[in-house]
Amino acid sequence: MPDFSELSDFLRSRRAALTPEEIGLPQLAERRRVPGLRREEVALAAGLSVTHYTRLEQGRVDHVSDSVLGAIGRTLRLNPDEYSHLMDLARPETVASRRAQAPRTPCADHGVRQLIDTFTDTPALVLDLRNDVLAWNAMGHLLLAMHLDFDAPEHPARRPNLTRMLFLDERNRDLYPRWHDEAQLAVASLRLIAGRYPHDKQLAELVGELIMNSEEFAKRWARHPVRTCVAGIKEIDHPLVGSMELSFQSLLVPGAAGQRLIAYSARVGTSSEAGLRLLSSTLRVPNTSIPTAVD
Repeated sequence: MPDFSELSDFLRSRRAALTPEEIGLPQLAERRRVPGLRREEVALAAGLSVTHYTRLEQGRVDHVSDSVLGAIGRTLRLNPDEYSHLMDLARPETVASRRAQAPRTPCADHGVRQLIDTFTDTPALVLDLRNDVLAWNAMGHLLLAMHLDFDAPEHPARRPNLTRMLFLDERNRDLYPRWHDEAQLAVASLRLIAGRYPHDKQLAELVGELIMNSEEFAKRWARHPVRTCVAGIKEIDHPLVGSMELSFQSLLVPGAAGQRLIAYSARVGTSSEAGLRLLSSTLRVPNTSIPTAVD
């Protein structure tokens, strides 16, 4: 039988975050025992019977129509990422038949590995769907994990994982002045992938490890955040060159089983651009002392 527990948790988390006024229902004067919407209020606003919605939230459902999911999504004010996640959770049999397990990625695509090595002044990495680092160029390694061996991505047993590093590696954590924002985004992204690949053993093991070893991860995971992140800004406080504000862009690698390339850049004429240049210079001058931070 399909496991709808994730669907139940997700729906409860979303109705708990809304008030009757937000979905166009009157606020009653009676005291509420729990925050958020009641099941009957979601059902009323979505045009469903209370029994039907309750069975759905309890995971006692065999099939849910697109119209019902659409009505629930609109009522709970789901954004596109959250609605896509709802569809995955409500259709586990479809997910299982299409993508029961995330693609196995023993190594980075050879052509992409060659490409990122040509980015001599640009930090770049190749990741799989689980955020395992399959390859990085010299700048990518120096920017995010200079305390790890450069060849670590080549060895599956000690291959770095960006989410694991963020929560369990203090030196990596110290890179991010806005660590809590980074943590929230990392959990939300991982939630989305977990919904798409509910039977992936490696992904489940990663989530279990993080829940067991990081209370901060466990608390965020329980809130069920969902978000796609393919581009944005990261603030990094690097031990060699100081504070930088870097743009990142994520691109899927065609025909490479879910691999994606992430590259970092800085706005021209800023101290962040100077910081990247200074970081790059340490790769070209052997036996240099640690440079001072950029003002």
